[in-house]
Amino acid sequence: MSKLLLKNGVVINPVKQTKKKEDILIEDNKIVKLGSNLKSETAQVIDIAGKIITPGLVDMHVHLREPGFEYKETIKTGTKAAAKGGFTTVAAMPNTNPVIDKESLVKSVLATAKKEGVVNVCQLGAITKESKGTELAEIGRMKQAGVVGISDDGNSIMNAEVMRLALKYAKDFNLPVISHCEDDNLAGEGVVHEGYYSTITGLNPIPASAEDVMVARDIYLAKETNSKVHIAHISTKGSVKLVRQAKERGVKVTCEVTPHHFTLTDAEITSFATATKVNPPLRSQEDVEAIKEGLQDGTIDVIATDHAPHAIEEKDVEYDYAPFGISGLETALGLVLTELVKPGVLSLEEAIAKVTIQPAQILGLNKGRLEVGEVADLTVIDLEDQWQVNPTKFLSKGQNTPFAGYKLQGKTVMTIVDGEVVYSIN
Repeated sequence: MSKLLLKNGVVINPVKQTKKKEDILIEDNKIVKLGSNLKSETAQVIDIAGKIITPGLVDMHVHLREPGFEYKETIKTGTKAAAKGGFTTVAAMPNTNPVIDKESLVKSVLATAKKEGVVNVCQLGAITKESKGTELAEIGRMKQAGVVGISDDGNSIMNAEVMRLALKYAKDFNLPVISHCEDDNLAGEGVVHEGYYSTITGLNPIPASAEDVMVARDIYLAKETNSKVHIAHISTKGSVKLVRQAKERGVKVTCEVTPHHFTLTDAEITSFATATKVNPPLRSQEDVEAIKEGLQDGTIDVIATDHAPHAIEEKDVEYDYAPFGISGLETALGLVLTELVKPGVLSLEEAIAKVTIQPAQILGLNKGRLEVGEVADLTVIDLEDQWQVNPTKFLSKGQNTPFAGYKLQGKTVMTIVDGEVVYSIN
């Protein structure tokens, strides 16, 4: 039985919204004691004075690319990147090749994750067969195989009746439906946000309404079916307002935002760097301000990375031809602390809740808690560590980031999964 004693850290409890200096004693894979001046003659003692310790971070939106796109990322490399970023649990999107739309594929991916992954991997199943948006996938069987939610992320379900049926069916299995809200007809061949910068660059635009109208539709369908819907990667002022109003009416809607959408604006596209190409696109300053307000007032429940790694040669093309996506696991925490906590947009406790207990609750996971008796999934963070983003040092295969050269404050120094240290900066 392994034992680990973490001494002199400041424990953040996002459930109780507390911050307190405590020691943590771990035996085997469980937290067995929390308190001051704990001692153990048999445990490995690690002094984390000056550091904070939180429940292991939970990312409910990642693309691990396996099976089918292993040249972009694998479960092994993706989970190593997650551990470096402080994440102890990640939920993998199903848009692989083949699409994860049946029981056998769910079992296969989870078996690989158990063997190759260094953090906990949860699998999301497709809403529709092959994510084509026309016929529901084997939702019940996938639930039995272990999926924690369903999504056609990367593809919008344009057929409202199919989405309505998915919400009704998923309700029977207590699964959240994670919606990629984009009207394909409005988005067309667009690659950037429609506005001043799309005009001066000449790049094909995507209007904010492409997101807004689908958010409105899915909120209405969730209300009608009394089902849970989760809006992925929210990015517009209009969408934030729609979710806020829906919550006030009691609709079972939650949503997430990515670090790049609360940090960057569409002004970045003037560089024509394909690292800025993401879906939904980087939006206006007005949208960024609305997102921060939504984070503050609780409209936005979760911060998720939408980690989307690509091979270097795929992004090293003209803007129109590059794939959408940012490699986000290794910069997310630094961006949260630098862009939200340091300027006072969120308190530290509020920010940690949005990357621990809140995504865990939406997915129905027994994660995101730091209490006696819980599995020891923990993240140790140095709030004072100032560092510069260098994508060549990423553990992910994907180096596609618009944050290269950014100076951030706050970094993971240790990640513990099931009571074992899976990443340490030393």
